[in-house]
Amino acid sequence: MMIQTTAIDNLNTLLQEMEAEEVLTYITNKFGNRIALSSSLGAEDQVLTDMLVRVNRKTTIFTLDTGRLFPETYDLIDRTCQKYDIGITIYFPEAREVEKMVNEKGINLFYKSIENRKLCCEIRKIHPLQRAFQGLDAWICGLRKEQSVTRADIQMAEWDEANGLIKINPLIHWTEKEVWDYVEKHNVPVNPLHKKGYPSIGCLPCTRAIFPGEDIRAGRWWWENPDTRECGLHKR
Repeated sequence: MMIQTTAIDNLNTLLQEMEAEEVLTYITNKFGNRIALSSSLGAEDQVLTDMLVRVNRKTTIFTLDTGRLFPETYDLIDRTCQKYDIGITIYFPEAREVEKMVNEKGINLFYKSIENRKLCCEIRKIHPLQRAFQGLDAWICGLRKEQSVTRADIQMAEWDEANGLIKINPLIHWTEKEVWDYVEKHNVPVNPLHKKGYPSIGCLPCTRAIFPGEDIRAGRWWWENPDTRECGLHKR
Protein backbone atom coordinates (compact mmCIF):
# COMPACT_ATOMS: atom_id res chain seq x y z
CA MET A 1 0.00 0.00 0.00
CA MET A 2 2.91 2.35 0.73
CA ILE A 3 4.25 1.80 -2.80
CA GLN A 4 0.82 2.58 -4.27
CA THR A 5 0.48 5.73 -2.15
CA THR A 6 3.91 6.94 -3.22
CA ALA A 7 3.15 6.25 -6.88
CA ILE A 8 -0.14 8.18 -6.67
CA ASP A 9 1.55 11.10 -4.88
CA ASN A 10 4.25 11.21 -7.56
CA LEU A 11 1.63 11.09 -10.31
CA ASN A 12 -0.34 13.92 -8.72
CA THR A 13 2.80 16.02 -8.44
CA LEU A 14 3.50 15.43 -12.12
CA LEU A 15 -0.03 16.12 -13.33
CA GLN A 16 -1.07 19.01 -11.10
CA GLU A 17 0.33 21.74 -13.36
CA MET A 18 -0.99 20.19 -16.58
CA GLU A 19 -4.09 21.23 -18.49
CA ALA A 20 -6.74 18.54 -19.02
CA GLU A 21 -5.65 17.69 -22.56
CA GLU A 22 -2.04 17.43 -21.41
CA VAL A 23 -3.13 15.05 -18.65
CA LEU A 24 -4.97 12.88 -21.16
CA THR A 25 -2.01 12.88 -23.54
CA TYR A 26 0.38 11.84 -20.79
CA ILE A 27 -1.72 9.11 -19.21
CA THR A 28 -2.91 7.53 -22.46
CA ASN A 29 0.68 7.33 -23.68
CA LYS A 30 1.76 5.96 -20.31
CA PHE A 31 -0.91 3.25 -19.99
CA GLY A 32 -1.68 2.55 -23.65
CA ASN A 33 -4.44 -0.05 -24.06
CA ARG A 34 -4.56 -0.55 -20.28
CA ILE A 35 -6.57 2.63 -19.70
CA ALA A 36 -10.13 3.59 -20.69
CA LEU A 37 -12.65 6.39 -20.26
CA SER A 38 -15.72 5.35 -18.32
CA SER A 39 -18.42 7.63 -19.74
CA SER A 40 -21.84 8.33 -18.29
CA LEU A 41 -22.55 10.53 -21.33
CA GLY A 42 -22.76 13.56 -19.03
CA ALA A 43 -21.36 16.90 -20.18
CA GLU A 44 -18.00 16.31 -18.47
CA ASP A 45 -17.55 12.90 -20.06
CA GLN A 46 -18.54 14.30 -23.44
CA VAL A 47 -15.83 16.93 -23.03
CA LEU A 48 -13.32 14.19 -22.21
CA THR A 49 -14.49 12.17 -25.23
CA ASP A 50 -13.88 15.19 -27.48
CA MET A 51 -10.42 15.65 -25.98
CA LEU A 52 -9.52 11.98 -26.26
CA VAL A 53 -10.43 11.89 -29.93
CA ARG A 54 -8.04 14.81 -30.41
CA VAL A 55 -5.08 13.49 -28.40
CA ASN A 56 -5.36 9.70 -28.65
CA ARG A 57 -8.40 8.36 -30.48
CA LYS A 58 -7.31 4.76 -29.92
CA THR A 59 -8.22 4.99 -26.23
CA THR A 60 -11.19 2.81 -25.30
CA ILE A 61 -14.40 4.58 -24.27
CA PHE A 62 -17.12 2.55 -22.61
CA THR A 63 -20.46 3.18 -20.97
CA LEU A 64 -22.90 1.20 -18.83
CA ASP A 65 -26.43 0.60 -20.08
CA THR A 66 -28.45 -0.12 -16.95
CA GLY A 67 -31.63 -0.76 -18.90
CA ARG A 68 -33.31 2.25 -17.23
CA LEU A 69 -31.69 5.15 -19.10
CA PHE A 70 -33.48 8.11 -20.67
CA PRO A 71 -34.29 7.80 -24.40
CA GLU A 72 -32.23 10.97 -24.90
CA THR A 73 -29.18 9.20 -23.49
CA TYR A 74 -29.46 6.37 -26.00
CA ASP A 75 -29.77 8.92 -28.81
CA LEU A 76 -26.65 10.69 -27.50
CA ILE A 77 -24.62 7.49 -27.68
CA ASP A 78 -25.47 7.19 -31.36
CA ARG A 79 -24.85 10.88 -32.11
CA THR A 80 -21.47 10.77 -30.35
CA CYS A 81 -20.30 7.70 -32.24
CA GLN A 82 -21.31 9.23 -35.55
CA LYS A 83 -19.78 12.66 -34.92
CA TYR A 84 -16.38 11.30 -33.88
CA ASP A 85 -16.41 8.13 -36.00
CA ILE A 86 -15.75 5.99 -32.95
CA GLY A 87 -17.30 3.00 -31.23
CA ILE A 88 -18.37 3.29 -27.60
CA THR A 89 -18.28 -0.10 -25.93
CA ILE A 90 -21.51 -0.79 -24.03
CA TYR A 91 -21.73 -3.08 -21.02
CA PHE A 92 -25.06 -4.46 -19.84
CA PRO A 93 -26.05 -5.99 -16.48
CA GLU A 94 -26.46 -9.74 -16.28
CA ALA A 95 -30.06 -10.58 -17.16
CA ARG A 96 -30.45 -13.28 -14.49
CA GLU A 97 -29.25 -10.94 -11.74
CA VAL A 98 -31.74 -8.26 -12.83
CA GLU A 99 -34.57 -10.77 -13.11
CA LYS A 100 -33.94 -12.15 -9.63
CA MET A 101 -33.75 -8.69 -8.07
CA VAL A 102 -36.87 -7.37 -9.77
CA ASN A 103 -38.95 -10.47 -9.11
CA GLU A 104 -37.99 -10.51 -5.45
CA LYS A 105 -38.06 -6.79 -4.64
CA GLY A 106 -40.15 -5.09 -7.32
CA ILE A 107 -39.44 -3.10 -10.47
CA ASN A 108 -38.92 0.18 -8.56
CA LEU A 109 -37.30 -1.30 -5.47
CA PHE A 110 -34.88 1.64 -5.13
CA TYR A 111 -37.54 3.96 -3.69
CA LYS A 112 -38.15 1.66 -0.72
CA SER A 113 -34.76 1.84 1.01
CA ILE A 114 -31.16 2.90 0.56
CA GLU A 115 -30.18 -0.77 0.74
CA ASN A 116 -32.47 -1.59 -2.17
CA ARG A 117 -31.18 1.35 -4.18
CA LYS A 118 -27.58 0.33 -3.61
CA LEU A 119 -28.41 -3.25 -4.59
CA CYS A 120 -29.92 -2.00 -7.85
CA CYS A 121 -26.85 0.13 -8.54
CA GLU A 122 -24.58 -2.80 -7.73
CA ILE A 123 -26.31 -5.14 -10.18
CA ARG A 124 -26.94 -2.62 -12.95
CA LYS A 125 -23.68 -0.64 -12.64
CA ILE A 126 -20.98 -2.10 -10.41
CA HIS A 127 -20.97 -5.64 -11.77
CA PRO A 128 -20.83 -4.52 -15.43
CA LEU A 129 -18.13 -2.02 -14.49
CA GLN A 130 -16.03 -4.81 -13.02
CA ARG A 131 -16.22 -6.64 -16.34
CA ALA A 132 -15.27 -3.45 -18.18
CA PHE A 133 -12.20 -3.06 -15.96
CA GLN A 134 -10.74 -6.45 -16.83
CA GLY A 135 -7.28 -5.96 -18.32
CA LEU A 136 -7.01 -2.30 -17.27
CA ASP A 137 -4.53 -0.59 -14.97
CA ALA A 138 -6.25 2.81 -14.90
CA TRP A 139 -9.51 4.55 -15.76
CA ILE A 140 -10.49 8.10 -16.64
CA CYS A 141 -13.44 9.88 -14.98
CA GLY A 142 -15.23 13.19 -15.42
CA LEU A 143 -15.45 14.01 -11.71
CA ARG A 144 -15.17 17.64 -10.57
CA LYS A 145 -14.67 18.94 -7.05
CA GLU A 146 -17.61 21.36 -7.15
CA GLN A 147 -20.15 18.74 -8.24
CA SER A 148 -21.22 17.69 -4.75
CA VAL A 149 -20.22 17.34 -1.10
CA THR A 150 -19.22 13.73 -1.76
CA ARG A 151 -16.61 14.85 -4.32
CA ALA A 152 -14.98 17.81 -2.62
CA ASP A 153 -11.86 15.88 -1.62
CA ILE A 154 -11.01 14.14 -4.90
CA GLN A 155 -7.55 14.37 -6.44
CA MET A 156 -6.29 14.35 -10.01
CA ALA A 157 -4.98 10.81 -9.49
CA GLU A 158 -6.39 8.43 -6.90
CA TRP A 159 -5.98 4.79 -5.98
CA ASP A 160 -9.29 3.01 -6.54
CA GLU A 161 -9.06 0.41 -3.79
CA ALA A 162 -12.34 -1.29 -4.68
CA ASN A 163 -11.20 -2.05 -8.22
CA GLY A 164 -7.43 -2.15 -7.82
CA LEU A 165 -6.90 0.58 -10.42
CA ILE A 166 -5.55 4.10 -10.72
CA LYS A 167 -8.34 6.62 -11.31
CA ILE A 168 -7.59 9.83 -13.20
CA ASN A 169 -9.85 12.90 -12.92
CA PRO A 170 -8.58 15.44 -15.50
CA LEU A 171 -11.41 17.92 -14.90
CA ILE A 172 -11.33 18.08 -11.09
CA HIS A 173 -10.61 21.82 -10.99
CA TRP A 174 -12.97 22.80 -13.79
CA THR A 175 -16.02 24.92 -13.04
CA GLU A 176 -19.37 24.23 -14.63
CA LYS A 177 -18.91 27.35 -16.74
CA GLU A 178 -15.63 26.00 -18.10
CA VAL A 179 -17.35 22.75 -19.06
CA TRP A 180 -20.10 24.54 -20.99
CA ASP A 181 -17.69 27.00 -22.56
CA TYR A 182 -15.75 24.04 -23.96
CA VAL A 183 -18.96 22.36 -25.16
CA GLU A 184 -19.95 25.50 -27.05
CA LYS A 185 -16.49 26.19 -28.47
CA HIS A 186 -16.00 22.66 -29.82
CA ASN A 187 -19.63 21.88 -30.67
CA VAL A 188 -19.61 18.85 -28.37
CA PRO A 189 -22.82 16.76 -28.54
CA VAL A 190 -24.63 16.75 -25.20
CA ASN A 191 -27.87 15.44 -23.76
CA PRO A 192 -30.79 17.84 -24.50
CA LEU A 193 -32.06 17.17 -20.96
CA HIS A 194 -29.29 19.44 -19.66
CA LYS A 195 -31.25 22.43 -20.97
CA LYS A 196 -34.38 21.20 -19.20
CA GLY A 197 -32.94 21.37 -15.69
CA TYR A 198 -31.00 18.09 -15.60
CA PRO A 199 -27.33 18.94 -14.91
CA SER A 200 -26.62 15.35 -13.79
CA ILE A 201 -28.32 12.50 -15.64
CA GLY A 202 -28.45 8.86 -14.60
CA CYS A 203 -31.25 6.33 -14.74
CA LEU A 204 -34.67 7.76 -15.56
CA PRO A 205 -36.47 6.68 -12.35
CA CYS A 206 -33.64 8.02 -10.18
CA THR A 207 -33.11 11.42 -11.82
CA ARG A 208 -35.24 14.56 -11.71
CA ALA A 209 -34.75 18.14 -12.82
CA ILE A 210 -33.35 20.41 -10.12
CA PHE A 211 -34.88 23.60 -8.75
CA PRO A 212 -33.17 27.02 -8.89
CA GLY A 213 -30.42 27.26 -6.28
CA GLU A 214 -30.13 23.49 -5.72
CA ASP A 215 -26.86 21.57 -5.85
CA ILE A 216 -26.19 20.28 -9.37
CA ARG A 217 -26.52 16.67 -8.18
CA ALA A 218 -29.66 17.31 -6.13
CA GLY A 219 -31.73 15.56 -8.78
CA ARG A 220 -29.92 12.24 -8.33
CA TRP A 221 -31.63 9.94 -5.79
CA TRP A 222 -33.33 13.07 -4.47
CA TRP A 223 -35.24 11.18 -1.77
CA GLU A 224 -31.97 10.38 0.06
CA ASN A 225 -29.65 12.52 2.18
CA PRO A 226 -26.91 14.32 0.19
CA ASP A 227 -24.10 12.29 1.76
CA THR A 228 -25.47 8.97 0.41
CA ARG A 229 -26.05 10.07 -3.19
CA GLU A 230 -23.40 7.96 -4.89
CA CYS A 231 -23.99 4.70 -6.73
CA GLY A 232 -20.77 3.01 -5.65
CA LEU A 233 -18.78 3.72 -8.80
CA HIS A 234 -16.89 6.42 -6.90
CA LYS A 235 -16.47 5.31 -3.30
CA ARG A 236 -15.20 8.14 -1.13
